[in-house]
Amino acid sequence: MATEADAPVIPLLTPYKMGNFNLSHRVVLAPLTRMRSYNNVPQPHAVLYYSQRTSPGGLLISEATGVSDTAQGLVHTPGIWRKEQVEAWKPIVNAVHAKGGVFFCQIWHVGRVSSPVFQPNGQAPISSTDKPLKQNGIEEAQVTPPRRLRTDEIPHIVNDFRVAARNAIKAGFDGVEIHGAHGYLLEQFIKDKVNDRSDGYGGSLENRCRFALEVVEAVVKEIGAERVGVRLSPFTEHAECGDSDPKALGLYLANALSKYNILYCHMVEPRMKNALEVVECPHSLMPMRKAFNGTFISAGGYDRKDGIDAVAKNRTDLVAYGRLFLANPDLPKRFGQDAPLNKYNRENFYTHDPVIGYTDYPFLE
Repeated sequence: MATEADAPVIPLLTPYKMGNFNLSHRVVLAPLTRMRSYNNVPQPHAVLYYSQRTSPGGLLISEATGVSDTAQGLVHTPGIWRKEQVEAWKPIVNAVHAKGGVFFCQIWHVGRVSSPVFQPNGQAPISSTDKPLKQNGIEEAQVTPPRRLRTDEIPHIVNDFRVAARNAIKAGFDGVEIHGAHGYLLEQFIKDKVNDRSDGYGGSLENRCRFALEVVEAVVKEIGAERVGVRLSPFTEHAECGDSDPKALGLYLANALSKYNILYCHMVEPRMKNALEVVECPHSLMPMRKAFNGTFISAGGYDRKDGIDAVAKNRTDLVAYGRLFLANPDLPKRFGQDAPLNKYNRENFYTHDPVIGYTDYPFLE
């Protein structure tokens, strides 16, 4: 009789040593905006949500978490700049650790993807530029021109990221992922279709990447390189944030990040034009994978077979799953058994309900 030991080894479910962390498999919970942190404070219902998706030796990345009171662009997204927020994260992190998971906090600043509604004193959102978004995907928000950050203000934002990273460690997180993707503030500096500056943070590739790398440097100095990851999406065009040479951009950043010896680089596949559209694409992440000297995480439209192939062919170390992990809290187990998957319901992704579309997806049993 066949035993489990005879079952074929699935590359996606093999152990992996990520720096100081011993992962039991390579299926990562991608950072997913959930909008259920009322008034920017994480809520008790997040304890269940994250612990449901925890497996022993599994890596989870939190929803994007604001670094300051100017960082928000959506209602009810969490922050980590106030003591109250740090305290509110603690039981959530503890629940993940109690089940043997590794938990990183994704820290972000949305930049111009915001409106005065979300800003202190109703001020304009900040960015690399004063060019507004043509379409603002933000609820109840008008398209507002952002305010271009002055050169002397940039160190203050770098410091906000540093303090947020320190707060994340205080809350018990194992590390932080700096959000440098998807059209938010760091990417507004990085990409040449948005950045129209003439100071030391605009123009050349090196200048455009300077702000993001200053954030990385500050965070590394604060909490240690072994606790730092960065998320990048050189090929995507979220929030009208594109670049004329995404391959050169991705390579430059992969090489630059290697110099800081950070733990991981988390990149979005070129086939993801935006959050919904998967396109045929001649580009791949392989050059970036080869250039980066730490753990490489790939994301973007992966299913079980894609993930297995990517690990088997050494195109990545770990694979981040978003929608599938949202709808299947026991995703690694289902992948192991090749069990059928729950369908996700897009209509409930961004509601504010503490249960529906959040903790009500069924487990296999």
